[in-house]
Amino acid sequence: MITVNPDGKIMVRRCLVTLRPFRLFVLGIGFFSLCFLMTSLGGQLSARRPGDSPFTIRTEVLGGPESRGVLRKMSDLLELMAKRMDALARLENGSELHRASGDGHFAADRFPPGAGLMERIQAIAQNVSDIAVKVDQILRHSLILHSKVSEGRRDQCEAPSDPKFPDCSGKVEWMRARWTSDPCYAFFGVDGTECSFLIYLSEVEWFCPPLPWRNQTATQMAPKPLPKVQAVFRSNLSHLLELMGSGKESLIFMKKRTKRLTAQWALAAQRLAQKLGSVWRDQKQILVHIGFLTEESGDVFSPRVLKGGPLGEMVQWADILATLYVLGHGLRITVSLKELQSNLGVPPGRGNCPLTMPLPFDLIYTDYHGLQQMKQHMGLSFKKYRCRIRVIDTFGTEPAYNHEEYATLHGYRTNWGYWNLNPKQFMTMFPHTPDNSFMGFVSEELNETEKQLIRGGKASNMAVVYGKEASIWKLQGKDKFLGVLNKYMEIHGTVYYESQRPPEVPAFVKNHGLLPQPEFQQLLRKAKLFIGFGFPYEGPAPLEAIANGCVFLQARFSPPHSSLNHEFFRGKPTSRELFSQHPYAENFIGKPHVWTVDYNNSEEFEAAIKAIMRTQVDPYLPYEYSCEGMLERIHAYIQHQDFCAAPGPVPPGARAPQSPFVLAPNATHLEWAQNASSAPGAWPPAHSLRAWLAAAGRACTDACLDRGLICEPSFFPFLNSRDAFQKLQVPCDSTESEMNHLYPAFAQPGRECFLQKEPLLFSCAGSSTKYHRLCPCRDFRKGQVALCQDCL
Repeated sequence: MITVNPDGKIMVRRCLVTLRPFRLFVLGIGFFSLCFLMTSLGGQLSARRPGDSPFTIRTEVLGGPESRGVLRKMSDLLELMAKRMDALARLENGSELHRASGDGHFAADRFPPGAGLMERIQAIAQNVSDIAVKVDQILRHSLILHSKVSEGRRDQCEAPSDPKFPDCSGKVEWMRARWTSDPCYAFFGVDGTECSFLIYLSEVEWFCPPLPWRNQTATQMAPKPLPKVQAVFRSNLSHLLELMGSGKESLIFMKKRTKRLTAQWALAAQRLAQKLGSVWRDQKQILVHIGFLTEESGDVFSPRVLKGGPLGEMVQWADILATLYVLGHGLRITVSLKELQSNLGVPPGRGNCPLTMPLPFDLIYTDYHGLQQMKQHMGLSFKKYRCRIRVIDTFGTEPAYNHEEYATLHGYRTNWGYWNLNPKQFMTMFPHTPDNSFMGFVSEELNETEKQLIRGGKASNMAVVYGKEASIWKLQGKDKFLGVLNKYMEIHGTVYYESQRPPEVPAFVKNHGLLPQPEFQQLLRKAKLFIGFGFPYEGPAPLEAIANGCVFLQARFSPPHSSLNHEFFRGKPTSRELFSQHPYAENFIGKPHVWTVDYNNSEEFEAAIKAIMRTQVDPYLPYEYSCEGMLERIHAYIQHQDFCAAPGPVPPGARAPQSPFVLAPNATHLEWAQNASSAPGAWPPAHSLRAWLAAAGRACTDACLDRGLICEPSFFPFLNSRDAFQKLQVPCDSTESEMNHLYPAFAQPGRECFLQKEPLLFSCAGSSTKYHRLCPCRDFRKGQVALCQDCL
């Protein structure tokens, strides 16, 4: 640090005033030339690592003659600048002395500061010159060493021709032309030489064979896996609240929810521990990256938390964090791109290089935003580790949209699909399609005392409208059916407003404004009816209302809503059709808790209102949406789902020595033979398989539900053979293998049987009137559709 006294400041100011413009110009040119040369030299000599000093020079990166030339120019320029500054100082001091003597004064008080400044400039120049000399010596030594190595190994730094590494020569060519396109290559030691290319491509990436003259001990020694630790249930969530962080309204909301449900999580953990008994559970190291909350994705949710915005995603994420923590796993939570990069070990640069270390996490839970961020910053490591990723996907991703090539060729490509993951890696809010894994969330569960209070405190003529945003109340025709409802019930709303009542809310609606969750729960416990306007689709609020003793009334959609006729679904990776606002409530709960009617039919709507007022219902919560149900489901996923080491599918047309299938006694479907060995590593267990040939135009999802079963896509490989059709007595005049998300299937007109060529396209969803699909079904646990009877 250099301090300048007031006299020194005066001297510098006078010096600048009295120096002629030409001298200032020369001085400026010299200074900026020095900066430019130092910058150029730094770019040639160094590639900084995280944590390095900005003045650190990496001696392992070899310099060339051009670097030494720059050093010489830099040294000459420093010497020239020192001489010029010395001459200018002498000239200026002489002028000052002459003027001072003419005035009868001796400017002795001005000379020492000027001399001190000059001495400092000369000292700095000398220090830089010394550094330049030392760097030049290091470069000379490195070049001598490099020349010796090159002489002995010049022939070994050529791209080898090895059939096991067919891409090696092409990658070397790419590196030769583009290695400066990303600083991450220099970070890993690439310096533009052929040897550095091959070292990088064989030891950092894996496109070239190891070089025989390299020390293979360090590169081949993989880190020893840590000893397995048993996961232990947790009941105290205070540490989880610390891990979740703060600073965002969304995080504050999630923490409040988790804290409010702490007692229920603790009780659920105790119940599940008793159910599992002494079952060993491996503790997993899990990274949770909530991508939609990062600044890079816009974080559009946080500002809307207190303004009636959608909270379904934050409800689900809060419950996911609680589930993973209560199950006893190691947890790391990130809501920023910087934190993500730090936890993954992302090298500095633009994301083209692999991670700097083996991934320390067994599982990564993220969303589509986080998935995109990881792909951009993990380089080749994304492909290596993507089998560990679980994507929280509210509306689901069907296989036809997930397979990039197939989606591109057949018009299924959207903004969100084409990731080529196992479709089971996508985890949904509701069990939309069995192609994905059902993650879910929880609703607060009432004890018997609370249920008794609700039974006695219900107002038979009180309705609450589902919709916190004023835009939801803009539905055409709402005044008509709300007018009918107003004849029988007192209508309450919880619509957000800042200063006055939203104009979309009719005057006869008693609007409470946006309520905190506990107050909203109390309102539901008094109400008889919870009514939806058709939007939002498939949120958590209807389940909360049903759990608090309300009847949920919703509109029937005709025609069904989908990406073909509603903007909301456009771009989403699903062809699903919604026949009501909340299909899960309609199909898995139903009457008396859920009524689905045509709102455009006044008579049907009014009849439903009268019937609901006469109906007595108790609070009801599906087991899979309780804390215990979610813990049970996610425990099974973590213990059994392994997309990194899953057994390969049965090749199309392959036939086992002994078929594992038998025709059922009623000759309607196939079953797993009792004397057949169960497929090793299969989960769910293969013996739960039941296979039907669906009617033409019927999806496997519906074909299995018609029989009280669930379609199980992991069983498709067992059916992907001509033998399965023969056992079902299907006349196959020909059998072909193709990529099609509807296969395996039978085409009636040509009596053709089609097998699946691409395992990622096995799909329960999808139908065509041309095909009878061969559908694998399984049973399920009561109240837990995600798990079969023997899946726990």
